[in-house]
Amino acid sequence: MTLPFFVYGTLRPGEANHRLFLHGRTRSEEPARLEDTVLYEGPGYPYAVEEPGGGGVRGELVTARPEAYGALLAELDRLEEYVPGDPRSLYVRVERKVLRDADGAGVRAWVYVAGQGVAARLRAAGRRVEGGEWRGRG
Repeated sequence: MTLPFFVYGTLRPGEANHRLFLHGRTRSEEPARLEDTVLYEGPGYPYAVEEPGGGGVRGELVTARPEAYGALLAELDRLEEYVPGDPRSLYVRVERKVLRDADGAGVRAWVYVAGQGVAARLRAAGRRVEGGEWRGRG
């Protein structure tokens, strides 16, 4: 399934991994918000943890150029240490509704959220990023 990506950390415009992975490979990048999540600090990058009623996470909805989509999806899975079906994955790629800032429309997108084990550790002892905004921290 071809979906846009919701990015909220080092893949956002102006951050280090945007230049390495997304620059020149996107058709659009729009400010957006992911509801029912909490943002936690990681070692140089953030983790979105799903939590009903959570304050939400700020980021961008990124639509890849069609010719770059397949390779980009595989590269982002590797970057996020996501292996489908592996419970040890650092992040898991899930389909979620993201709200575009421009018009409030809900758009289905791929989002990398903290894997189950990581999420449990963060909930127990992690440091939340108030306001759900990572920009400028990485």
